[in-house]
Amino acid sequence: MNIAFYLLPKDEVKYLNPEATIRQALEKLSYHKYTSVPLVSEEGRYIGTLTEGDLLWKLREAFDKGYDDVLKTKLVNVPQRVNNISVSINSNMEDLITLSTDQNFIPVTDDDGHFIGIIRRRDIIKYCSNLIWNKEVTKD
Repeated sequence: MNIAFYLLPKDEVKYLNPEATIRQALEKLSYHKYTSVPLVSEEGRYIGTLTEGDLLWKLREAFDKGYDDVLKTKLVNVPQRVNNISVSINSNMEDLITLSTDQNFIPVTDDDGHFIGIIRRRDIIKYCSNLIWNKEVTKD
């Protein structure tokens, strides 16, 4: 099945520009109670996914540099410890199952590589559940 049906569009996704600061990222993650957020460039390209762990490791530098200075750090300078893979809008749901074991969401790009939204892990699980349930029902 095509993933477009499950796409949470970009205008409904909370994302950050890599030029935003750690302070802005912490505020957004905290306010929305997220553990990770996509990074999308000014040109609309998916850059990567920023996680709480990425921020925690960078904040560790605050012991040496000072907390206020670290909070001003741009996200482009925060190393991402995990490479979350994006997929094309032309992908199928079956292609996302393996990715969803390690990612809370799967970033989706259009044919030109622009970020257009995400597929949430819970939607992938619901899709798989429906497949299993429907097979069980047809067996009986």
